[in-house]
Amino acid sequence: MAGGRTERGSRRRARAGSVVVPFPRSEAGDRLDLARFLPSGRSLLLGFALVVGVLGAYWGARASSLFDVRNLEIQGAPLDVARQVEAATKGSVGTSLLALDAREIEATVRALPSIAGVTVDRAFPSTLVVKVAAKHPVAVIRRGRTAWLATGSGEVIREIQVGSERAFPRLWITRDISVDVGRALPANLAVATRALAAAQEARLPRQVKAVKSAGGQLTLVLRRGPELRLGAPVELLLKLIVAARVLPLVENGTVYLDVSVPERPVTSAYLNS
Repeated sequence: MAGGRTERGSRRRARAGSVVVPFPRSEAGDRLDLARFLPSGRSLLLGFALVVGVLGAYWGARASSLFDVRNLEIQGAPLDVARQVEAATKGSVGTSLLALDAREIEATVRALPSIAGVTVDRAFPSTLVVKVAAKHPVAVIRRGRTAWLATGSGEVIREIQVGSERAFPRLWITRDISVDVGRALPANLAVATRALAAAQEARLPRQVKAVKSAGGQLTLVLRRGPELRLGAPVELLLKLIVAARVLPLVENGTVYLDVSVPERPVTSAYLNS
């Protein structure tokens, strides 16, 4: 019996020793702990002074002439297109680089018919850099004493001096056809510019001098060698790839190479064979 009472007493003492009693905390102690994580008044004052100083320096630089645009740098455009871009952005000269609206300038340049894409960068202290991607012309459109450059999609991008841009093939049009810079040619003429763009992609071994479109049939006139008959304006790239492979094999005196059926190219020494 005595041994049982002793064992029960030991258990009571063990349970009593394992009880956790919470230590009471005062509200003042909580406020003191929280205050350790708050910035001091001195730190707040210094931070505020720093923000004011940065803003003051920014507005001071913006209002001064230190960062005024003095130079325009046009990148990625041929000379004539660069002149158009320079004329469109010359209003930025004298404006602070910090005050310029780059998106507005990009929209102005992108509106030019010769421009496919544009980005504007600031080169401190005084240079505005305009990087452009110019549209690629494939043909000169001729009508009387007037000439224009047109892209592969048939878009007229700018008027040029008659007799210039001799590297591009000519597409002659009649006086009743309206031509407006920034707009596309009529559909029956745009197929001719698409053919010229396909000729560039196919890498014809001979340069194209002119393109003829009549009765729904396309013909490319080469500077040296036979004329290239494409037939209907379908599968143009395939036809021109075939022509690029066949042209080196044709004999001297060949008048035309007909690839209107690309699976069966035909050559002849007679014009109306």
